[in-house]
Amino acid sequence: MAKSPEVEHPQKVFGWAARDTSGVLSPFNFSRRVNGDNDITLEVLYCGICHSDLHAIKNEWGNSVYPIVPGHEIVGIVTEVGSKVTKFKVGDKAGVGCMVGSCRSCDNCAQDLENYCANQAILTYNGEYYDGTRTYGGYSNKLVVDEHFGINFPDNIPLDGAAPLLCAGITVYSPMKYYGLSKPGMHLGVVGLGGLGHVAVKFAKAFGLKVTVISTSISKKEEAIDRLGADNFLVSRDPDQMQAAVGTLDGIIDTVSAVHPLPPLISLLKTNGKLVMVGAPDKPLELPVFSLLMGRKLIGGSGIGGIKETQEMINFAAKHNITADIEVIPMDYVNTAMERLAKGDVKYRFVIDVGNTLKSS
Repeated sequence: MAKSPEVEHPQKVFGWAARDTSGVLSPFNFSRRVNGDNDITLEVLYCGICHSDLHAIKNEWGNSVYPIVPGHEIVGIVTEVGSKVTKFKVGDKAGVGCMVGSCRSCDNCAQDLENYCANQAILTYNGEYYDGTRTYGGYSNKLVVDEHFGINFPDNIPLDGAAPLLCAGITVYSPMKYYGLSKPGMHLGVVGLGGLGHVAVKFAKAFGLKVTVISTSISKKEEAIDRLGADNFLVSRDPDQMQAAVGTLDGIIDTVSAVHPLPPLISLLKTNGKLVMVGAPDKPLELPVFSLLMGRKLIGGSGIGGIKETQEMINFAAKHNITADIEVIPMDYVNTAMERLAKGDVKYRFVIDVGNTLKSS
């Protein structure tokens, strides 16, 4: 008979979990493994709320196994290191993103692409670890992880504002680098100005790009240009504005997860332009191929990034003072935050103050 989450491992841990498809989170006692030779233990200080947390707690992707402790934008302080650990020492600031394991031996892992592990990366929560137990995320006071999947945080970057970079940041940084959309002077379009989009604008400007934000809502224009530093703003529902911008962009990062038409975006690309999808609409999108043929254009996709690239991204963010725009909340506000997130009522990322507000019951 399987052991309960509270006693399956030696270390007692406290967090908040969803128990069913209502998605309601409440206090939850569970356990984590002892710190192994290659492990670090983190005292969790902050954890960002990603939109995928909301999907998971409500089983909107159909793969949730309850109880779920969400959270994969985790930062804290290292409190214990294993005997073979070389990347961290006690007292270091560290983070954990979307993965806590991969096979480490396939071609992708060998190329520092653990996120595309051929044998499937182990997700930070709602996954199954090597010992057959479930993984639980960062809405909790403690995390044990193989040092390989930990990220060092430079002293000069604030942990609360940097937490969302472990998902939102790497999700937009990786495709800019891979698809060659990080060269100074290029013109990049960013579709959607939410948790991903606002960080994409910041990274693009730090790379020296000209940035056009593309949104359905004119209400975000002032924010995009005055606060985030975008150069232009296009209302995608305005045919005159869109027509005037045809053929002007070297690339586009599309962060929108709602179903939306692609041809108007493809038309904005120059010859050899690239449209990269990082949002994940839940229904197939129509793709008229002729619009790709006329201009040798590409549509690609990208999902987070490997550990080496995530570290590179955090170092770049620290160097250029890039953090997410956040609203810090106490742990017991999390259900209200989820309701607000579902309505898009946050600029632009909630971050839970785990260290100060997660109290055991």
